[in-house]
Amino acid sequence: MYGYDQNVGQQGYVPQQQPGGYPEQPLYPEPSPPSLADAVRAFTTGQMAPEDFQVIFANSKVYCPRGDNPGFLALHNTQQPVIPMFTSLKELRRYAGKESKYFVITGAEVIDLLPTGYGFVLDMEGDHRMVFDAKAVEQMVEFAMRRMYG
Repeated sequence: MYGYDQNVGQQGYVPQQQPGGYPEQPLYPEPSPPSLADAVRAFTTGQMAPEDFQVIFANSKVYCPRGDNPGFLALHNTQQPVIPMFTSLKELRRYAGKESKYFVITGAEVIDLLPTGYGFVLDMEGDHRMVFDAKAVEQMVEFAMRRMYG
């Protein structure tokens, strides 16, 4: 401006960027948690503790068939009413067909919204079908409450 460089003596930090303009990525990325399908396989074969399974279930997407009315579709032709749920869209389509309607929620929302007295079945047509009766669902609710509120 007046015959001298105004930037002399000023130092600034410029973050290093990789070619392409992206910030530097960590050398060792965080391992991703197992998928819900992997957790079902591990739990049904005794390779995963119930508490670990419940944490993964709570944070996973669950695919639920739906009818014309809002809410879960329940099967009443069982000893206790159960609601079919699936670990993936592929598993749901295997059970309900390609054109079936569905909705997706988290496992935590399942535990929160499941009607009292109902159980659920994960991957009904899958190799590792898993049935949670109403008593097991109550225990899952208790576990979730202990985790949230101590």
